[in-house]
Amino acid sequence: MLLGLHTYSFHLHGMGQNWGGHTLSWPRVMDIFKLMDWAVDNGLDGLHITAVDCESTDAAQLTKIKDAAKDHGLYLEYNFSLDEEFDPRLTHTLEQGIKIAHALGTDIGKVSLDLRRPRPLCASRHHPDIMKQLIHIAKLTQKVVPLLENTGVKLAFENHTESFASEILWLLDEVNHASVGACVDTVNSVMVLEDPMTAIENLAPRSFTNHFCDHRIERDQFGCKFTGVACGDGDIDLKKALQIFKETSSMNRINIEVEWDAGDDGPETARKKEYEAVVKSIQYCRNVLNI
Repeated sequence: MLLGLHTYSFHLHGMGQNWGGHTLSWPRVMDIFKLMDWAVDNGLDGLHITAVDCESTDAAQLTKIKDAAKDHGLYLEYNFSLDEEFDPRLTHTLEQGIKIAHALGTDIGKVSLDLRRPRPLCASRHHPDIMKQLIHIAKLTQKVVPLLENTGVKLAFENHTESFASEILWLLDEVNHASVGACVDTVNSVMVLEDPMTAIENLAPRSFTNHFCDHRIERDQFGCKFTGVACGDGDIDLKKALQIFKETSSMNRINIEVEWDAGDDGPETARKKEYEAVVKSIQYCRNVLNI
């Protein structure tokens, strides 16, 4: 399998996207071209990128990025959202996202559904409000099927932080097209209180791509905190996840995603820790998982 990196892994360096309503106030210290150089130097095979990394989605810039990736021998996958709550720079229509992915020369357009869930959360799987949103997205997807066929791009709907695996599968069944599948994130299902390993097992056979991520559950006086760590340092069974991918899916790429929280650290310390977590994740995937 090939090994790539989701650019959000360097979000404290200014890549990927802002998250959780927090706008990074620190100056950006990395761009997509520097990251490509770094990826090659660190033995990676590709990058999973966003509009934030592209800086502009005009034709000239997308061609420049496409050519640079080709020169570096890197695959690209394009990550976008339908209604990104925390960073609107990622929001595209399906048609826009597919066209950008095609212009970048990638075969994958990963989509976050950005569902707005009702409460109580524990009772909201396939809630009527959710089904209305999924039906709408299914209709939008059916309209772009000819564009998928013409461009060769595949849409991969992610079990993002507001989606149950079964809701993603419902959407895929409703659209029922070979170019429409899933992106399985190894962590996100916890955000809707779903067993991540069950979600991985259910989504992997229908997935075109993945976010290979690890988090640790830390107990504290308020209950617990679910926080991003380097791959192999957390409570997600990544060895089992990889085995499931190999045995049940056609995926031939692993996209590392590190979700490092700056906490109370300043820019220099936070970026150093994020960087070390990314390097440790690559080493874990290469040396322990033998990817």
